[in-house]
Amino acid sequence: MGHVVLVTGGTRGIGAAVSRSLHAAGHTVAANYASNDAAAAKFKEETGIAVYKWDISSFDACAAGIKQVEADLGPIEILVNNAGITRDAMFHRMSVEQWTAVINTNLSSLFNMCRPVIDGMRERNFGRIIVISSMNGQKGQIGQTNYSAAKAGEIGFIKALALENAKKGITVNAICPGYIGTEMVQAVPKDVLEKSILPLIPVGRLGDPDEIARAVMFLVDDKEGFITGASISINGGQYMP
Repeated sequence: MGHVVLVTGGTRGIGAAVSRSLHAAGHTVAANYASNDAAAAKFKEETGIAVYKWDISSFDACAAGIKQVEADLGPIEILVNNAGITRDAMFHRMSVEQWTAVINTNLSSLFNMCRPVIDGMRERNFGRIIVISSMNGQKGQIGQTNYSAAKAGEIGFIKALALENAKKGITVNAICPGYIGTEMVQAVPKDVLEKSILPLIPVGRLGDPDEIARAVMFLVDDKEGFITGASISINGGQYMP
């Protein structure tokens, strides 16, 4: 049985792989994006998936965007919180703007996105919420106090929300990727990638976005109602919490 799914950051990278996989499985998918109109238009043309533009760091924008998605497609039953940004800097050089932008987009967005849909999920006694967190929220990373704090906060968020909604048929889980072969990672200079990143990954390669998408597909399945509050690491063995 297909469900209405909303994927934030759903037109590029990991989000695009998740959107495509869910669409191929028969779900009705809405892909949110923030700014890249050209990429979103190309994604929509290639996949037929509906795209919606709004800023997930704004509660009002999320409430309005979700209202439009539900008016167009029906009640949202699966929410994949994938969108995120980085504003890297050593902490002693980090600006208030760098800190605030990352916390608001990566962490506060979980409230902004989940709050408008949780009541409906509780009323229907079904829901699947996935958060794409990060290995760096588990282990920390130099130059990413803002990002690591936000991603660690996401893990705390899913645990508490999972407990609150377990009896309502709603599961809430996180996936913590390591280095995945997205456009952002592929843009890293080849010598840095080969000398400084790949040697740290025991399996000897970057992850594939589809590997993250397959984990999402497993967690959102109707039959997987006994997995909740979990943080699943997909990092090639680089970090084992």
